[in-house]
Order: sequence, then structure tokens, then C-alpha cells
Amino acid sequence: MLSFITEKQSCWERLKAEKRPIFIYGMGDGALKIMSVFRSREIAVSGIFASDDFVRGHSFEGFRVHKLAEIEEAVDDFVVVLAFAAGYQEIVDKIQDIASRHTLYVPDVPVVGQGLFTYEYCQENADKIQKVYDSLADDYSRKVYANILNFKISGKIEYLSAVTSTKAEIYKKIVRPGLNELYVDLGAYNGDTIKELLEYTYGKYAAVYALEPDKKNFRKLIRNIEGMNRIYAYNAAAWCMDGELPFAAKAGRQSAISADSENVVRALTVDSILGKKAATIIKMDVEGFEREAIWGAAQCIAHHSPKLMISLYHRNEDIFELPLLIKTLNPAYKLYIRHQLYIPAWETNLYAVL
Repeated sequence: MLSFITEKQSCWERLKAEKRPIFIYGMGDGALKIMSVFRSREIAVSGIFASDDFVRGHSFEGFRVHKLAEIEEAVDDFVVVLAFAAGYQEIVDKIQDIASRHTLYVPDVPVVGQGLFTYEYCQENADKIQKVYDSLADDYSRKVYANILNFKISGKIEYLSAVTSTKAEIYKKIVRPGLNELYVDLGAYNGDTIKELLEYTYGKYAAVYALEPDKKNFRKLIRNIEGMNRIYAYNAAAWCMDGELPFAAKAGRQSAISADSENVVRALTVDSILGKKAATIIKMDVEGFEREAIWGAAQCIAHHSPKLMISLYHRNEDIFELPLLIKTLNPAYKLYIRHQLYIPAWETNLYAVL
């Protein structure tokens, strides 16, 4: 079982055993999470560096922030730990260049939730992981799945670059949108994925229902859909029942439901929004609450079989729990997994179609 998982040693174990200096590349939430794990595992940090434009005399967690060139001049051989997410070719190319000169790890820390993704974690969930692997619809999905799991354990970026697909490939070969789609966009942000979809339907659609809980993002969404007919936008979170939820607004993609927030946001289910109407495509990128959003669309998924595009990378368990939930709600679905350009394994998505 799990013969496709070849990485047994986590990047944390490798870093713990390192004799060379370890430098963290990046500042921010990712770096804080990684440094927290370092402290708990007694992994020493030798310093911090950032892209040249972001140095400017900064300090971070007690370290002066350097340029990479300064470290390369002072230290002969060292290890780089990437601590931010990169989704643009220019930045990915820069990271690949650094990896060609230095040992580089990209530790996997969950966007939401606790715990680390290790080989032991995979063993604990071996039955579920194997079941997903066996249920995937094509060999390439199985390769993507295996590579993502091996990346999450090892932090080695070559696993990602070997299975990166373009949006065009995914839309044209798997999603195949038509000219009369009823599209539900959960986590609509500023309308970017509505625009993306309509590029493949030549601007044609039956209707669009868009949910975005962050107020600032919602204002951008409203501006970007101005003048477009049959687009219904809700300043609300996608959930498993209608009501209200505590919400931490960050005016970006990472705004999310948070028990620590005093702010509240309206919560809606796909099934209540649509009533008896049948969605034909549903996209879910709801910052770690995809499971709740799926349950809120359970009737539509079970009875109308819309094409699904669902993020698999926010929580550790998403990579196996979400495909199994979809298959339980509608066994007729064919499941595909694709990874788009991103380091770490963000933009790894599940596609369910008939």
C-alpha cells in the first residue's frame, strides 16, 4: 500500500540533521510558521534573506534581513528554506535558479489547521489516500497525486515542476465549459475566475452566482462585473447552512472564517441560493472550508452533477478527505487532479466531471 510514496524522510528531519547553515528566504506568515516548527524541533536558523527590493534595512524575528548576494559572499555552502508562496513564472524561475546553486527545501505548512504533512501522517491515513489514488480517472492524475504527496513530505520542488499544467490545458481537456453554463463561484475574490471562465465561453453564459465574504474584495467584484447581466453577487461565505459566521477580513485571498474574529459575515449554502435551479459548474476556493461548502451544495452535487473545481491545498486532510466526500455524494463522477504553477503545492485542485 502507498507504493507511490517514495519519500519517507520529511524535510524537517533532513533540516534537523543538517550541518550547514540554514537561511530562510522570505518574511511573513509562512516564515513565522516555519520558524515555529524550527523552534519545536530545535532546528537552528542562521539568518534571513529577502528579494533585493524588500531588504531596505529590515529586521525580522530578531534577524537582520540580508540580500542573497551578501550571504553567498560570506558563506561558502548553505541551505535555503523558502518561506513564501510563488505563483508567477518570473518568481518561480528565480527560485529554480537558487535551487540550482544551493540545497533548497520548501516545507509544507498548512494554510489552515494544525499538524505537519509527513510520511507517518500518510501512513495514519493510508486507506483513504490509497482509495483516492485508485479512484482517479487517468494516469496523469495519479502521477500528480503521487508527486504532490511526495513534495509535501520532502519539500523538494522538482516534484512540482514535473506535474505543472496550464489553465488552458485544464479548461480545454477536463472542464470543457460550454456556452450556456450556470456557474457558481465560491470565493469569487475580485471576479478573476469569472473572467477566466468567460474567456473559454466567448463571454457566453446562462447565469453566474458569486459569493465573496470579504467586503473590500466584494467591492472590487462588484466593480468588475458592472454592466454584466445575470450575475448575482453575494457578500457572503459559502457554508453548510445559512446563518452568520465570525470572519477575519484581510482584503486579499487569505480572508477567512475565524473563530477569533469579532466580525461576522453572512453565510449561505449553494442549495439555498439556487433553489430548484441546477448549477453546471461550481468552483470552490474558500480558504480551508471547502468541506462545509461541499455539504452546502450536496443536493446540487448529488442530483445535478455539476462540474466541480475544488481547491485541495488549504488543510492537510483536504488532499484525501475532499475527493472521498465528492465520490460519496455522487459516485458517478470521474475525478482528476491537476497542479498549476505554484510553489508550494497551492493551486492543486480536484476536478470532478461526468
